[in-house]
Amino acid sequence: MTQQDSGKNSKYNYVNPNSKFFKLFLVYDIFMVFIIVFNLFCLGMNFFLMSNIGSWFFNTIQLPTVLEFYRTHLHPWVITTEAWFIIFLIVELVIRWFLSIVQKHHARWWFFPFIHWYEILAVIPHFRFLRLFRAGIIAYRLYELGYKVVPDGIRIKAVFYYRVVMEELSDRVVITVIDGIRHELQTSSQHKKIIHDVVDHHRQLFTVTLASLLQESLATALQQQQPLITQKVGVIVNQAIEDTPELTQLLRLIPIVGGRIEQQIQSIGQRLGENISAGLIEPFTAGSPQRPNENYQYIAEQVSQLNIDNQYLEELVESVVFESLEAIRKQVKVKQWQQILQESDQLDKKAE
Repeated sequence: MTQQDSGKNSKYNYVNPNSKFFKLFLVYDIFMVFIIVFNLFCLGMNFFLMSNIGSWFFNTIQLPTVLEFYRTHLHPWVITTEAWFIIFLIVELVIRWFLSIVQKHHARWWFFPFIHWYEILAVIPHFRFLRLFRAGIIAYRLYELGYKVVPDGIRIKAVFYYRVVMEELSDRVVITVIDGIRHELQTSSQHKKIIHDVVDHHRQLFTVTLASLLQESLATALQQQQPLITQKVGVIVNQAIEDTPELTQLLRLIPIVGGRIEQQIQSIGQRLGENISAGLIEPFTAGSPQRPNENYQYIAEQVSQLNIDNQYLEELVESVVFESLEAIRKQVKVKQWQQILQESDQLDKKAE
């Protein structure tokens, strides 16, 4: 993506990327990143130098006079600067809100404070850390425009640790929710009603799905096995005739043609068995997965109407639910960032 194309997708989409206004906004964003980082650095150092740890450190390195000079002369200046910086942030926020209303950046004029909530909270001293969040957003926007404000190495590490934090937080939330569901199912009798409601709500869908599956799997299998089934049934009928001694003795009493009649009866019986089995199979092979035949629809309807007030069926459903929750819990506990880190270490070893 070119710089110009990126600019069209950013907050500068109303400014020509080659114009002076665009460059002015660009310089302003870079300036804001700098002063925010510098402000937070000064506040961080001030917190360290005014703390007991700072006193211990400077006494250890035998420079207590330097610390005393800072606390006497520079500390008041840092506090005053912070007050002026807060005023600057408030004024800057109001001006940007006014510009967003004039230029109609948002669908409603009051959307601005909700979209830029972190900037509003950053004005409050206890939420100063959110200023760094704004600096990160500006830096990322500049990166999308093609300006590498942050080196690639630092950017990749920052993205990695951001994903680590977000994955750990989301995993904790999901695991807590799953454990809560498990506890609720184990301690409450309401889950049986929930299961019944879910089953009743999906009976029609279950009927359609089961009929389609029977048509797709069973009908196909019957079509493939039909020649073998009919042949085996014919052989069974033939063998049944042979295993009937009364018929054999009766036919042998007929001179000359008795044996011939016996063979014909066996042949007719075998063909009769094959035709009967083919006729029984044929109704179950008709239809398509989109329009199952009546037999499969009837079977599916009867199965879907089964009464689930059955101890073994309830235990089966509960087992499926608990095992599903446990499987999800195990998957959530997998640390994706650890796998990425291991793969990175393996690539580094191979490169060496």
